[in-house]
Amino acid sequence: MGVINLMKKSTFLVFTMPSFLMMVFFIAAPLLIVIVQSFQFNQDVLQTIEREKCDPFGCKTEIVTVPLLDTDGKKIKNNQWVGFQNYSNILKFDQLSNIVSEKGFSWKDIRSIDFYKALRFTLTFTFLTLPFILILGLCLALCVNALFNKLKGPVIFITLLPFIITPVIGALSIKWLFIGDGILTSFLEYLLDKDIAIFSSSWSIEILMLFYRVWHTTPFAFVIFYAALQTVDKEKIEASFVDGANRFQRLRYIIIPHILPLIVFVSLIHLMDAYRVFDEIVGFSASGYITSLQWMTYDYLKLDDAGNRYIGRASATSILTMIGIVIILIPIVKKTFKDQKERQQ
Repeated sequence: MGVINLMKKSTFLVFTMPSFLMMVFFIAAPLLIVIVQSFQFNQDVLQTIEREKCDPFGCKTEIVTVPLLDTDGKKIKNNQWVGFQNYSNILKFDQLSNIVSEKGFSWKDIRSIDFYKALRFTLTFTFLTLPFILILGLCLALCVNALFNKLKGPVIFITLLPFIITPVIGALSIKWLFIGDGILTSFLEYLLDKDIAIFSSSWSIEILMLFYRVWHTTPFAFVIFYAALQTVDKEKIEASFVDGANRFQRLRYIIIPHILPLIVFVSLIHLMDAYRVFDEIVGFSASGYITSLQWMTYDYLKLDDAGNRYIGRASATSILTMIGIVIILIPIVKKTFKDQKERQQ
């Protein structure tokens, strides 16, 4: 008996240890590194030198800033433990308290702080797109489910095309339709008999980005809901016909309760993905008008004019983004577990 138990434990370790090690090396370790870096000031030590640059027409001297190297040819870094200074530089509590004390909760002044401007757009983008994706995805699933079998395959393929396209490529395609003399811009100008510049203001770009996210993600919700509809108890549907239930009643009392776990699943996936909005800003070249928390992280990692990267601030922004995702997901996950526990009882 002891030998059998030992073999079971060995088999369990053989199958679980690779997964555990992968989680440690690819999830836990990088996360720990980011957390540590968020409390550090980490930059290359720079020096200004004169460098001669020559071309066929002669040589000239230019002043450039380059990293300082040690005797082994490696970059010398300035690493300092700064505590919560990176978080303070991002959240700017002093500036925020001054605004609130002098002007109250004036959003016009609060959004002048980059973090709160990015947070506003991130939350708006995340929560405004969610209901449209769920409703349109369910409507598409119900419509396709009612088609003849011969039509379902082609319609499903066409419906999934926006989701198959790479996000940045899809955003660029939508941008080309509306920018400058794009097809849709030209059509609207002809229709309204006036010049239209959609990419000249932040609110119009933001609406276009919201539209793109709904267009791109709805097929994901559709295919999940369509698969769920295939598992609905047909006897209950037939019984509802006998009882005189209309379509809305069947949808409300039979279909939606049946696919509710998958509605929660799609919502969780979308909330996690949309809160990290980045591709749309790149695809629409909208960084001059709109910023998100994920974009702030990327922006801190870019070289500035002096050749510095703000790795500590980038790490702090990443941690704040993860905290935001956790705060958003906790109520949904908590309610899901509560409902599941009630069903088991």
